[in-house]
Amino acid sequence: MLIEAPSFTRRQVLRTAGNGFGMLGLSQLLADEAQAGVAFPTHAPKAKRVIYLFMSGGPSHVDLFDHKPRLMQDQGKPLPFEKPKLERTKTGNLLPSPWSFKKHGQSGVEISELLPNLATCADELCVIRSMVADNINHNGACLQMNTGEQAFSRPSLGSWLQYGLGSENHDLPGFVVISPAQPAQGAPLWSSSFLPATYQGTLVNDLKHPIANLGNDRFKPDRQRQELDLLHRLNQSHAAERAEDSRLEARIQSFELAFRMQMQAPEAFDVDSESEVTKKMYGLDDPVTATFARQCLMARRLSERGVRTVQVYHTTTSKRTSCQLWDQHGNLKTELPNNCAATDKPVAALIKDLKARGLLEDTLIVWGGEFGRTPTAEGNNGREHHPFGFTMWMAGGGVKGGTTYGATDEFGWHATENRVHVHDLHATILHLMGMDHTKLTYRYSGRDYRLTDVSGEVVKALIA
Repeated sequence: MLIEAPSFTRRQVLRTAGNGFGMLGLSQLLADEAQAGVAFPTHAPKAKRVIYLFMSGGPSHVDLFDHKPRLMQDQGKPLPFEKPKLERTKTGNLLPSPWSFKKHGQSGVEISELLPNLATCADELCVIRSMVADNINHNGACLQMNTGEQAFSRPSLGSWLQYGLGSENHDLPGFVVISPAQPAQGAPLWSSSFLPATYQGTLVNDLKHPIANLGNDRFKPDRQRQELDLLHRLNQSHAAERAEDSRLEARIQSFELAFRMQMQAPEAFDVDSESEVTKKMYGLDDPVTATFARQCLMARRLSERGVRTVQVYHTTTSKRTSCQLWDQHGNLKTELPNNCAATDKPVAALIKDLKARGLLEDTLIVWGGEFGRTPTAEGNNGREHHPFGFTMWMAGGGVKGGTTYGATDEFGWHATENRVHVHDLHATILHLMGMDHTKLTYRYSGRDYRLTDVSGEVVKALIA
């Protein structure tokens, strides 16, 4: 496994030495970063770290966060306006949500009965009901939501954050992806693409043994140090003739990080060391919630230890490998409640746990999928893909809790008020982290690239 190494600076790469922090030493590396002209942060950040909860497949906004009484009123009737030309299949008539909604908290945020635990956190949520994306298929939409680009390989959000801000903990990866079952799009969702390979995400898919082969029962640390020093000299000689390829340098840094991780990583990933009260709060004692509970609790442990970005995927478990969890083309009344039951308690526990530890105020939580679902029926018990108006939410990290922003029309089809494009969401996340999205660029193939391409506006109304 390639372990992603800490990004001390964009100009000075980590070098090996007997102290395990490189020939220059940690203090010198930090001094070099200050001299390197790094432009970030550009302003005081609201958040120091991000936990991105990605619901792979596309959660239905009209069944979870965007209550539409008009759907019940016009149940079974056709949509009274022409559908967009961008359409996958011909859906039928209007399908109301089978579940009730209530207002919660002092803010009165409306949340479906399918999410009773999250509803107790209503005053922490900043619910965006007017999200829009550009792609109606999973592959392109997932790429856009994770990297800003629909079709080509581009650096992921986590990679951009690492590139711009570096790592807070030099003994752990700065960007960790927790996904027991990989989404269909796989590694491109957390790739560093044309950024140096050291900024890619470190995948954890075995929740019991997160980092394989971390221990070394054969040699003591001083012997391992000697081996790494020799390996480093050999690799540097090889890399000198291939300066344009960052992968070897990333591999060298991976060995260095893995060496340092032997001390800190086992403790950081050890969810079982948590108190019984905490484990029960997340739902580790219940087979329904146990997997996602472990993911969320691991995310909290990594975040509080300085991991910059943790991305938690709720992904495919169906025997049909093409069926993603939140992709209810059919069996809506069964599968959506199952998805909510598996994630609701762990997500609410994560919010409350971070708040109790004083971490929520500078930890940004983002929840959502690649798009929403149609208000019209696919068959008699399903919904199609819907990028024209859907819901995501954020919490902590400087956002306005207890807020509902934007709106779709009375049927839940088009975003009609305060539209928030994927690029706007990314621009806002970077702003909360202290970065100007227009200045966070990387020159590649003759042009300056950025996460938000050539658009995107910070949605200041979401910021506390």
